[in-house]
Amino acid sequence: MNSNNLENEKLPESMEGMAEETTDQLPQEEKVSEEPVEILSGEPLEAEKKVTEPEEAETEPVKDTEAEEVPESDLKTEEAVAGEESEINYDIETPENVDTETEDTEEEDENNVSDDDSTELLAVEEIVQKLRDLLASDHPQRREVDEVKNQFYRSLRNETESQKAAFIESGGESIDFVVNESEIYAEGKELIQKIKEKRAAILAREDAEKEKNVAKKMAIIDQVRHLAENQSQEDFNKTYQEFRSLQQQWNEIKLVPQTKVNELWKEYQRHVEKFYDLVRINNEFREYDFKKNLELKTELCEAAERLDEEPDVVSAFHQLQNLHQEWRDVGPVSRKDREEIWNRFKAASTLINKKYQSHFESLKGKEEENLAAKTALCETLEAIDYSKLNSVRDWNNKIKEVLDIQKQWREIGYVPKKWNTKIYDRYRAACDFFFRNKNDFYKSMHGEMEENLKKKVALCERAEALKDSQDWKKTTQEMISIQKEWKTIGIVPRKYVDSTWKRFIAACDYFFEQKKLHTSTQHDEEARNFEKKKEIVEKINMLDTTLTPEQALPLLRELMDEWYGIGHVPFKVKDRAYKEFYDATEAQFDRLNIDKTDRKLDSFKSNISDIARSDNAKGQLLRERERLMRQYERMKTELQTYENNIGFLSVSSKKGNNLVDDMNQKMKKIKSELDLLVKKIAAIDEEL
Repeated sequence: MNSNNLENEKLPESMEGMAEETTDQLPQEEKVSEEPVEILSGEPLEAEKKVTEPEEAETEPVKDTEAEEVPESDLKTEEAVAGEESEINYDIETPENVDTETEDTEEEDENNVSDDDSTELLAVEEIVQKLRDLLASDHPQRREVDEVKNQFYRSLRNETESQKAAFIESGGESIDFVVNESEIYAEGKELIQKIKEKRAAILAREDAEKEKNVAKKMAIIDQVRHLAENQSQEDFNKTYQEFRSLQQQWNEIKLVPQTKVNELWKEYQRHVEKFYDLVRINNEFREYDFKKNLELKTELCEAAERLDEEPDVVSAFHQLQNLHQEWRDVGPVSRKDREEIWNRFKAASTLINKKYQSHFESLKGKEEENLAAKTALCETLEAIDYSKLNSVRDWNNKIKEVLDIQKQWREIGYVPKKWNTKIYDRYRAACDFFFRNKNDFYKSMHGEMEENLKKKVALCERAEALKDSQDWKKTTQEMISIQKEWKTIGIVPRKYVDSTWKRFIAACDYFFEQKKLHTSTQHDEEARNFEKKKEIVEKINMLDTTLTPEQALPLLRELMDEWYGIGHVPFKVKDRAYKEFYDATEAQFDRLNIDKTDRKLDSFKSNISDIARSDNAKGQLLRERERLMRQYERMKTELQTYENNIGFLSVSSKKGNNLVDDMNQKMKKIKSELDLLVKKIAAIDEEL
């Protein structure tokens, strides 16, 4: 659609911004509908235009509202001067299907709420207080109202499900369940209705105001037409002041019916442009005004182009709406720049609109995938073969599967609105059928449940007998074993479920709390031990190098004994602490030329010291001593064998001499290791 917008004659500085160029109007920001929003060309939509966002409640069937379509208009203005350059096309490629905000026409129901648990559910008292605040506000916004409504019905649904579960658990049938609605929820429903009525009254008042504004704008258009047709050069200043006053009045009038927006704007713009075309003003002032407006519109183009980097597509679209409103508020530019600057702004707008369109198309595709996934879950539930569920174990396994299916259901996103209620009803019916059969089975298990009760009471008694034990390691293992055994026992009569579980878990929790307190104190001590050992390692590294081996060795062994004498360190730094100590002592032993055997003995003493401070230390030390004794006897036998065999070797040959030398070396090594074993056994005996 083309528009021949002539921006002729320049007004004085005091006359800047008289006219606004015709541009595409983007809807004012409100909620964005599931359908992309059409940017209407030619006429700026008034502030009352509301666009709805996608409904968040997947389980809430929402009635579709027909968008009030505003026809695209070709804002063509009369040519004031023959032979002027061609018109500029002000149309923008826009998304389709504009939805206007409407009041909810459906009855609210706790089943028609979102399954999205991403937002934290408030307490019902807080929710009702928010409803009170919304009712008390001058103009409650739909977005806020919908968020609080969703919270309220989620809370109501949870309360209903809780009551229903308790009713069924107590032996009632699902079909007989009746909700016991509390006063707080009744008040919430009443507040929601009052808010709805209040918003309806506000919208009615706004509609009446819009009709009045139509008459006001028509009067302004008539006055602008009169000024354009009757102005003269002699009284132009007075005419211009009147014109500016009319412009100000026009801009102050905001709300008009959507169906008349384009018509009013086209008529107004036509006469404004005619006024400009007929005005003869100084070219210098005219060019200054055009230059200033060009700078402002260039900034708007740059802002629109930066929106391409905005990750939130919906936010970018709303920001673009604001930029289009600012564009209209800026006055005209010179004819030579008009088309170029508009095309730049239009190109940036088109890019954002296409991304916005693609965004909602992708959402629709995802909804179809979600519908297929939820349908598959329903089919899985409906395909359960109840004839094969003949034991408690079978039912327990199947219950886990069904609970997993319910978890998957909650994690799946929205489905198309027309399928929302149908698929949820199908899912709910399959779940209800399963749990009715489960309840019937457990009712037939009364005898087995009595036997299970006896077993669980016995485990309670065992746990209570162990809860005061301070043999932390052994008792922990026993407690874990008891807990595992508890899980293997089937169900008990319903009236004993809570009491037996509370008794059992109280004993377990008491023991583990005491262990935790003990462990916490132990960890603090271990942290202090780690710091002490680090200080000793530093002292070893800083040992005076001027000392002789006879002087340094006693100091080194004293520091090593001090290091060994310190208790446990935190397990995660145990290896690092020992490595730092080992590296430091080895470096000093190398410097002092200390025998390797002595080093091994020192290392062994360190390990023995750690074992001595551990749980069941005596048993571990005895097992280690037995191992060393077996090794000692084996090596002693090996040494005796070498000693017996060496006498049979002939020493007359060169080969015999080599064998004797080799055997002597092995015997020397064995004797050294036997000596080390004796010292290790002695070290263990000292710890015992």
